[in-house]
Amino acid sequence: MSKVSIVSSMSKSSFPLSRRQFLHFSVLSAFAAGLGGCAVPGLDNSGGRQAPMRPEIGVDSDISGFAQMYAAVHDGGFDIPAVPYMRVPREFRRQLVPNTTGERPGTIIVDTKAHFLYYTLPDGDAVRYGVGVGKQGFEWSGRAHVQYKKEWPRWTPPREMIARQPELIKYKNGMEPGLMNPLGARAFYIYRKNAQGKNADTGYRIHGSPEWWSIGQSVSSGCIRLINQDIIDLYGRVPADAPIVVR
Repeated sequence: MSKVSIVSSMSKSSFPLSRRQFLHFSVLSAFAAGLGGCAVPGLDNSGGRQAPMRPEIGVDSDISGFAQMYAAVHDGGFDIPAVPYMRVPREFRRQLVPNTTGERPGTIIVDTKAHFLYYTLPDGDAVRYGVGVGKQGFEWSGRAHVQYKKEWPRWTPPREMIARQPELIKYKNGMEPGLMNPLGARAFYIYRKNAQGKNADTGYRIHGSPEWWSIGQSVSSGCIRLINQDIIDLYGRVPADAPIVVR
């Protein structure tokens, strides 16, 4: 059996585990049990904030890891409901897979056709998440990078979206963070070089979504959406300025 390395959001350490066991990633603190243009459906810095657990990743037929991954989470002052993961096709649930992308460790790769997002690890594996992607006419591809990332971001629809959907004018100054905010619990802001060679906002985001049923579909206005529990997990792994490849 092959060995795997574990990547923590705080540090890197390696120890042997079977690929058919679970991988566990450390957290900043223990969990106490208890769009750019994207379709519409704050951090609590006090000492009482509960950090969500970054659960184990199942790599075999045992589904108990999925129940933990998609359990209800209290995060940033919000109670994210549990996801009925049995209604999410198995291939779109978070899991560890071999890195067949050809990209170096620390890269985000989005396969828009397969509706997968990969985050490559240093040991030849990748964490794979199911995603929702842009609907016809809103697809995009290429190389970019994470300019910055935010927890519980505000969402401000672009002017083009307001022109298409005038009812969104009420959000022209931004929509408050919350469970129904289209950007969900976390957002990565995607930039790349423009025609003048300057670093520019693409207008696209990788973000969470309360609409777990949309994962595996092409429904957004170009953004890449994940289940909220998955974007929280990804957020803890990815540093600012991480490269992104959208295929």
